[in-house]
Amino acid sequence: MDISKEADMGDGDISKVMGFTGFGKLQKSAKKFDLDAIFEKTRREAKIILSHNVSRDETNASDDIDDMLIGPPMSLAKPDTVTTEDHASSSSPIAAKEMDSDEDSDYADQDDPTSHFPITHEALLQHGSKPVSGITFDPAGARLVTGGYDFELKLWDFVSMDRRLKPFRCAAPCGSHQIKAVQFSPTGDAILVCPGSSQAKVLDRDGRAKGECPKGDQYIVNMTNTKGHIANLNCACWQPKQRSHFLTCSHDCTLRLWNIDEDSKISQLNVIKCRNKQGKRCVPTTCTFSPDGKLIATALQDGSLQLWNSKGPFVQPCMKLLTAHSVGTDTSCLCFALDNRYLASRGGDDSLKLWDIRQFKRPVGVVLDLENVFPMTECCFSPDQQTIITGTSVQKGKGESELLFFDKQLEKLKSISIEDSSVVRCAWHPKLNQIFVGCASGAVHAYYSPDHSNRGVKLCIVKEEKRKSSISEQTSATVTIITRKSLIMGRCANGVTFVKLIRCQCFARISRAI
Repeated sequence: MDISKEADMGDGDISKVMGFTGFGKLQKSAKKFDLDAIFEKTRREAKIILSHNVSRDETNASDDIDDMLIGPPMSLAKPDTVTTEDHASSSSPIAAKEMDSDEDSDYADQDDPTSHFPITHEALLQHGSKPVSGITFDPAGARLVTGGYDFELKLWDFVSMDRRLKPFRCAAPCGSHQIKAVQFSPTGDAILVCPGSSQAKVLDRDGRAKGECPKGDQYIVNMTNTKGHIANLNCACWQPKQRSHFLTCSHDCTLRLWNIDEDSKISQLNVIKCRNKQGKRCVPTTCTFSPDGKLIATALQDGSLQLWNSKGPFVQPCMKLLTAHSVGTDTSCLCFALDNRYLASRGGDDSLKLWDIRQFKRPVGVVLDLENVFPMTECCFSPDQQTIITGTSVQKGKGESELLFFDKQLEKLKSISIEDSSVVRCAWHPKLNQIFVGCASGAVHAYYSPDHSNRGVKLCIVKEEKRKSSISEQTSATVTIITRKSLIMGRCANGVTFVKLIRCQCFARISRAI
């Protein structure tokens, strides 16, 4: 026992000398904080800092005011005189009339839904002498492409174009086939051309060929086993969410999905067979994608509308309406609203109908007696999706065609007389806020507003025509060179030889150019 006590005493002495309480692992406890005290301390410090900053800002402001006030103090005017003058000026009959007129105009603009339509001014672009069957813009609104029955494709650049309104490129990419539709890709780097042949073409944004769809085998009965269309095309459009996918429809009773790769090689992805209510093959007249790319809408010659899921399967349509338009007529256009709910159809039975795909059995609104004689007469939505525009057709020399504006219930809002030629294509660009109308006479009417429109045609009409300088004109003139041996030596009436006369004329030209 004594020995253990001495050992304990020795350890205690050693721990005191070394400065620690014991050997081995010690039990540690978490440190405790008084949160209320910490918050109270922080609150007191914040009050002190804030009061110091406020007092410093007040002193700086007073110093600045003292520096600004130079010279004797200004005498303050009586408040009564100021208020009476203001009251007199505001209560005058002229001022009251001006205020009332301004308020009335503001209320009139709010009540009139057509006040923001860009139709106050017009410019004319001449594509050719035959119907304009295709109009498209790039997404930025810098370029316009038009195609027509004259086999030509014309490209217009609003930045470089002057007031003469001439295209910078003209091409015939499809040879002797009429152009039925053109469309810029969603990225603006390619142009899809739908000709009257069975092979659609893809061009770059400068109009140069990139690729062409393959042609199918016309001796194969099953259309899914062919690598392309075997009859003339009716319509073509890009997939809005896939920059390399596009859709075509043809008289061979099929819709075909295509892909163009980075090497500009076009390959077929899927084939959709179109059938009527008896299960027989039927010709699709037009086709389009919904803005989200999930639905494919097509119209058939039996008057039906069919909606397909773009991801398949392509056995049966997901929605079908057999009595949308009259049997045996060609529906010329289908257009989705940006909300993916409303679908407008321009029928060959002289009608315009608006459909809600959530209740697809009956239309939301119908307009009849809108003459339509072209298989690509177009309808489209305004940028705010509250207005639908379309055009009418007329016989040549029997009146004027009209551009019509309708609301969502297809109530007529406005009409514009175009000319004694049918309206074929119409487009309303959301960024430019300008309306372009292609007519059967080959003219393209551009409507804009100086207040509501942006860039586009407004950039061109203010530019002066580019003229050649006098020096370039002199240098570009053709000069006939006469050699000494071929010159018949003789003299003029005044005794000057021909050689000397030519030298004098050349010297005079050069001096005038300089």
